[in-house]
Amino acid sequence: MTFKTVHINTLDMNPFTKIGKEWLLITAGTVDNCNTMTASWGGLGFLWNRNVATVYIRPQRYTKLFVDDNDMFTLSFFGRDFRKALTYIGQTSGRDEDKIATAGLTPYLLENTVGFEEAEMIFVMKKCYQTSIDPEKFLDATIAEHYPDKDYHDMYIAEIVNVYVKEQ
Repeated sequence: MTFKTVHINTLDMNPFTKIGKEWLLITAGTVDNCNTMTASWGGLGFLWNRNVATVYIRPQRYTKLFVDDNDMFTLSFFGRDFRKALTYIGQTSGRDEDKIATAGLTPYLLENTVGFEEAEMIFVMKKCYQTSIDPEKFLDATIAEHYPDKDYHDMYIAEIVNVYVKEQ
């Protein structure tokens, strides 16, 4: 399979469905040394005169080390046929095994970072900003319920450098 670049303004997708219901993979590293995690939280928008995505990673996630050590990462979107693979990746640590191979995914080089051959669409991201969620700033106290272990996410805002879609 090959991918082609498309202009982001030509995309016809609902980010609430793509992220919140279908999920995605956040991946960083190289084809030979990468890690990935499933995400169902995040956002797409326009900030600082750039098309951006916002992703959230808990401090204990192995993928966070790869995102922190690289300027670039990818967001890979899949069809519904990959729900089982994304569930497995979300429940398994790359510290313990080669979860990418076990899930049946193939790393794919894009612009000095890595996505997956099986993806329908891949965003290549360049990090712009990172901060830790500060529980003292929750305006709605019920949000704290998402953090029973007090393992507050780091938030990353990254520019969408390119969008690749699978050629049919």
